[in-house]
Amino acid sequence: MHFTRRTILRNSLALGAASLLPLRSFAAQSLETATARLDTLSDGNLVLPLAFVSPEAGVEAKLAELGITGPQVEPPCNVTLYRDGTNTVLFDVGAGPDFMPSAGKLHEALDTIGVAPEEITHVVFTHAHPDHLWGVLDDFDEPLFANATHLIGRAELDYWANPETANTIGEARKTFAAGAFRRLETLADMLVTFEDGEEIIPGVGARASHGHTPGHMAFEIRQGGLAAMVVGDAIGNDHLAFAVPGWISGSDQDAEMGISTRKGLLAELATSGMPLIGYHLREGGIGRVDTANGAYRFIPEA
Repeated sequence: MHFTRRTILRNSLALGAASLLPLRSFAAQSLETATARLDTLSDGNLVLPLAFVSPEAGVEAKLAELGITGPQVEPPCNVTLYRDGTNTVLFDVGAGPDFMPSAGKLHEALDTIGVAPEEITHVVFTHAHPDHLWGVLDDFDEPLFANATHLIGRAELDYWANPETANTIGEARKTFAAGAFRRLETLADMLVTFEDGEEIIPGVGARASHGHTPGHMAFEIRQGGLAAMVVGDAIGNDHLAFAVPGWISGSDQDAEMGISTRKGLLAELATSGMPLIGYHLREGGIGRVDTANGAYRFIPEA
């Protein structure tokens, strides 16, 4: 398997005005064999308070120990693109323009590698939080990936497509529910659901990884010597999630289930050595899980 890491530069202006604005930089990683390829593409980053990372006592001290200081964190958003010569698949679609000004850059990132939205054959959602789903519509509130089959886990769709979710999810996430409901309603005729353990695309199997959301899914890709697991937000960062996986994550909707899922995935990946792709992991998101001091650490692919 061939590993590469690169920085892609793109100007957002037409060629004739290219010198007038600075270039935007997108860090990306790739895994490639003769028959299949995975790329991570930057949708930008989020800006979050430390309390959102974890409500555990001592979180600031632990983060400082791990080299992270300041009042907030800015996790990257890594969208995964999979191509096997027949299928061109996006795992999640970023935040679009309506969530945070620092995110919503996927369209620009796709431009850098010459992939147009109409070339996407499948869009696969790990879950329906804003930074993973809201980029699915264009500026006219029409599906951006018009030729794609859109796939989502049955439990995840049932949760977000239920109008009552907005009344039970809590005030802090009420806009999450409203935004997901509107987008999934727009996509209704394009959506296909699946269950845990299904092969949703040849070589791509669904793995239940609930906790971050009620129906969160990971995906195990095995195709022509290419092997990797897209974990979405089941392993939500490359610091606390690895160093203290038993700590509550402030972003998990079911904290205890999220801990159980995270511990199980980390143990499995550390044992198997399979690369993982994490939506909010550093340096493009592709790496491996290593054991360290009774817990784990993230090793980005070189």
